[in-house]
Amino acid sequence: MPHLDAAYNLARWLAGNDHDAADIVQDASVRAFRFIGNCRGENARAWLLMIVRNTAFTWLKKNRPQAIVSIDDDELAEIEDTNSATNSFRGADKNVLRAALEELPLEFREALVLRELEGFSYKEIAEVADVPVGTVMSRLARARRQLQNHFAQKGNL
Repeated sequence: MPHLDAAYNLARWLAGNDHDAADIVQDASVRAFRFIGNCRGENARAWLLMIVRNTAFTWLKKNRPQAIVSIDDDELAEIEDTNSATNSFRGADKNVLRAALEELPLEFREALVLRELEGFSYKEIAEVADVPVGTVMSRLARARRQLQNHFAQKGNL
C-alpha cells in the first residue's frame, strides 16, 4: 500500500496516539483490501483515506464518544482567507503547534492535517470527509483562526 504513511498520519491525528492509530489503520486496510474492487480508477489515496477517516470516526464513537464534537455546517459560512496565517505556523515550535492542533475540534484538525500535512486539494478533502467544498474551506478558515488565537494568547507567534 503506497499510501499507508498518509493513512497512519491521518489516523494518528484523529485518534490522538500511535497505538489507536495503528489499530485504526489495520482495520481500515482490511476494509480497503476487501473492497478494492470498488476503487475504479479514482484517486486511490483519497479513497483509502476516506476509509481510514470513516474507520476512525466509527472507532471514536465506540471508544471515545466525548471526543466527537459535531460542528453545524450552517455555522461554517466563512470563506478561507487566501492570505491565511498557515505560513506563520511553519516557524512555530513543533511541540507547541502539535498541542494546539490537538485542541482543535476533530473536523477542523482533520481538514488541516489533510490540507497542510498531506497536501490534499479542497476537492480531495471534500471527498474524504464527505462534505461540500465550501464546508472544507470554512473548516480550514476556522481551524487556522483558532490556531492563530491560540498562539496569540500564548505569545508564541
